[in-house]
Amino acid sequence: QVQLVESGGGLVQPGGSLRLSCVASGFNLDGYAIAWFRQAPGKEREGISCVSNIEYYADSVKDRFVSSRYILENTVYLQMNMLRPDDSAVYYCATDRRASCRLNWANKINYAYWGQGTQVTVSS
Repeated sequence: QVQLVESGGGLVQPGGSLRLSCVASGFNLDGYAIAWFRQAPGKEREGISCVSNIEYYADSVKDRFVSSRYILENTVYLQMNMLRPDDSAVYYCATDRRASCRLNWANKINYAYWGQGTQVTVSS
């Protein structure tokens, strides 16, 4: 059974950093594209990153967020730096078990497998 479990969210001050984890079970995430989404209250779920052999980042997080994978841990990390209040949201990892990110990687309908989400709150 394919499962994704996120962790690492919390409360952080503006300008701070957090690292989110996405642990996969039921499949080996090596060789599969993994995407990160976030959803703030009252807003659509927003694609912010997809990483495979190519990396994609939304303009809203480019140069601040970096996604990386550690195969031995079957885990993908999202390092978030220079956090802002508008980064506050529930963050999700997702996969469609394709080797490469689609060109429309930020469309949530492409993904069959989702984690339960982890809350990130950026506030002073």
